[in-house]
Amino acid sequence: MEVVLAEYLGFCYGVKRAIGLARSAVPIGNACTLGPIIHNPQMVEKLANEGVGMVESLDEMPDGGTIIIRSHGVGPAVYDKIEKKHLHVIDATCPHVKKAQMAAHALAEDGCHVVIIGEKKHPEVKSILEWSGEDSVVVENEAEAGSMSPCGKMGIVAQTTFSSDKFQRIVSLLLSKSNDIHIVRTICTATDQRQKAAMELASNVDMMLVIGGKNSANTTRLAELCSNKTTTYHLETADELKDEWFNSIKKIGITAGASTPDWIIREVYQKCKTK
Repeated sequence: MEVVLAEYLGFCYGVKRAIGLARSAVPIGNACTLGPIIHNPQMVEKLANEGVGMVESLDEMPDGGTIIIRSHGVGPAVYDKIEKKHLHVIDATCPHVKKAQMAAHALAEDGCHVVIIGEKKHPEVKSILEWSGEDSVVVENEAEAGSMSPCGKMGIVAQTTFSSDKFQRIVSLLLSKSNDIHIVRTICTATDQRQKAAMELASNVDMMLVIGGKNSANTTRLAELCSNKTTTYHLETADELKDEWFNSIKKIGITAGASTPDWIIREVYQKCKTK
């Protein structure tokens, strides 16, 4: 049985940077991330074992402690509260997310009605929304874009891990909603690379395995894209592999989300080689 890895898979720059910053806080002591630093439960657990704690609210932090802003970023109100509590800050916001936040903020300051193309419940999108002014909205799909009311001046940004093809389809519908539209395409290069590599591989194998957190938006997106090409399974670890998946399979493709650690990818790969 042939097992092929996608050309681009696993940790992106923003995730590597966030984990490195979190680990740098261990010697300081009493350092916690505000929510999970990335969407991978296994990596979050590993960091916890190394001494990086986690809180869901700043109210859980003692004054003077060290708070780590996770890769998905936060809104300006969180930074204000951090300052009032006199917390030390390690900002692990992904630079691409920060770019999207600042782009949305600049568009709002310029008088645009800001439209964020992305998932309403995703923490990154929530953080961008908080930088975008009171009149900003989140659009998840073509139906929502089509039902939007016309506006005078529109600014468009995107969730950094959003599907490139879906972004274009939504934008094409929004073009009819204003005669003055400013588009800042904030989908990151790593997302584009992983999606294109995954779809190319999926077109040439009997089965795709997509590895990553079930709570990871970019991993879920990879699984959705691959499932349009071939039989696809989304799993977090090698323990989830099932023997019946491999019946009559001659060639397997493997990809992984941008927050999936290398060691988990290796374990899945090695286990597949024994099938």
